[in-house]
This record gives sequence, structure tokens and C-alpha cells, in this order.
Amino acid sequence: MSNLGRTFQLKNFELKNRIVMPPMCQYSVEAKDGKPNDWHFVHYVSRAVGGTGLIIMEMTDIEPDGRISDYDLGLWSDEQIPSFRRIIDEVHKYGAKIGIQIAHAGRKAEDAAVPLSSSPIAANKHYRQPRALTTAEVKERVQMFKEAAVRAIKAGVDTIEVHGAHGYLIHQFHSPGINQRDDEYGQDLALFGVEVIQAIKSVMPEGMPLIMRISAVEYMDGGYDLEHSIELCRRYQAAGVDMFDVSSGGEGPTGKKKPANHPGYQVPYARAIKQALQIPVIAVGILDDPALAEATIANKDADLVAIGRAMLRDPYWALHALEGEERKSLIPRQYERGF
Repeated sequence: MSNLGRTFQLKNFELKNRIVMPPMCQYSVEAKDGKPNDWHFVHYVSRAVGGTGLIIMEMTDIEPDGRISDYDLGLWSDEQIPSFRRIIDEVHKYGAKIGIQIAHAGRKAEDAAVPLSSSPIAANKHYRQPRALTTAEVKERVQMFKEAAVRAIKAGVDTIEVHGAHGYLIHQFHSPGINQRDDEYGQDLALFGVEVIQAIKSVMPEGMPLIMRISAVEYMDGGYDLEHSIELCRRYQAAGVDMFDVSSGGEGPTGKKKPANHPGYQVPYARAIKQALQIPVIAVGILDDPALAEATIANKDADLVAIGRAMLRDPYWALHALEGEERKSLIPRQYERGF
């Protein structure tokens, strides 16, 4: 696995290999206070022990009503910082880098009494009708993203990922099928995302890269396609994004166009954005087979590969995927006799 095991550098950010654990919600906050607990500690640290190069902590929200559920993580208070720092410090002991995905669920906030969105359109019949944010309230959310980023940096992260995919709040603004506003945020669909990026970049250390997760295509009838997402990415890159984490869908019920379900089905989207913008990308989407993950890097379709469900099944996916000296260098001394 000569490519999967290679180091990667972006600005001052260096990874020991090209393997990423993507953000995956655990819905496991016990006190509904947004603080990670022992479950999260074991969950993330075990993947660091298992040799993962980059761990991105799950969707972490900027306000209580911005959570998918009341059991999600949050960074709306300084009181939450120590619980994140405990995990981040331990992950670093095993040579892994770690970031936090900062987000707002918008109209997909299931436990909010009145969800917030770009427009008063429910995600589907199972969700509550959201209230459209006022222009002033949109600007307040930009500030909340900024403050959450400050807290993530205080907790010790190596990078930050801003969530602009899967039908959450930023996606709800840059989607033509969801955003029905008539103010500046309706006239310029990328504006909210651009302002969030600029606000976060203003507080990040110069050498720390900003990642953005993007849905390259939508699957609802009338949804946007690659041409639209590439132009969004162009705006977001100009605003300060250093790398895109490329996924798809999540905005609403699928229409005539259905997402595929074969290994590597989203890799072409990552490749298209990488080639159009000449920017590093993370590919995701059933890359469980180490040979496919290796080919994705070797073929220059992506710079990093995110291993999601497979890493839920196997915390040591990286140790099992890599071979020879690449694996030997990752094995904790306590486990050497097992190899």
C-alpha cells in the first residue's frame, strides 16, 4: 500500500498516512449538554491507536437548537472545551491528527421546537416546519460558527471542517431548491457559506487548513448537479477553504435520480472537484476495500480517503489495510506481539 501509507502535508498540517475517519454522529451525549463523554473518548482514541492518520470528530453544533438531536455534541459554551481537549490530547499521543466538524442542522434539527432554515420549507413530511431566519439572525449564526471555531482551537484541534453538505444549514442556503429568500442571502446562494468560512478563517492559525464538506450533487427532483457544486466550491475556495471533503445528497427525499450503492460511487465527484479547482480533496463512499482505497490515491482521484462504516466495524482498519514497514511503524508497542 505504497500510496495509502504515504504522508500528506497541507500548510503546517502533516498526516502520517492518507486514511481518514470521517465525522459520524454517535447520538451518545448523556446529559444533553453537548459534552463528549467516555463513549466518545474510547470511540475516537481507539481509532488513533488503530493507526488512522486523521480523525474528524462528528458533527458538533454551534447552538442547542442546531443539533440533529439533543444527544449530539456542541461547542456553544466554553464549559464544553475541557471534554473535547481530553479526547484530543489523548488522540495526539498516538500520532494521529484530529479535527472537529462544526455545523448547524437547520431544518433537520429533530428536537428543536421550531427549527431554523433559509426558508420555511420542511425537509420532508417527518420533519417539523422550520422558520426562516431573518437577515440579522443569519449574521448571528455566522458569529456563532466563528465562536465555535475559537473553542475548537482552544481544545487543541489540528484542523476544522465546516459542514456544508447533507442538507444541513449551509446546504439549505446554497441549494436553489431549498433557498427561497429574497434578501442578500437569497440573491447570492453562496454568501452565507462564504461568510462562515471567512469568519472561521479569521480566527484560525495561519498554518491550519480549513476543510469543508460538500454535497457534490443532490438527489431530490430538480436538485443541483456537479456544475453548481463546482461553482460553489470555487467561491468557497476563494473565501479560504483549503480542502474539500466530497460527499453527496442528504438534502431531502430522493426523486427520479437515486444515489448509487457500489464501492467508490462518490469518487468521481471528488475527482471532478479536485481537477476543476486544483485543490486537495477527501473521497468517501464505500471505500472499505484497501485495494480500492489505494487505487483512489494512486490514480490521483483524491488526496485522502475517508473510511466510515468500515471503521465502525474495525477500529484498527488502518493497521489491517497497510502492510510491511508502513504498518510496523503504526503498531503500538503494547500490541507488537500480536503482529
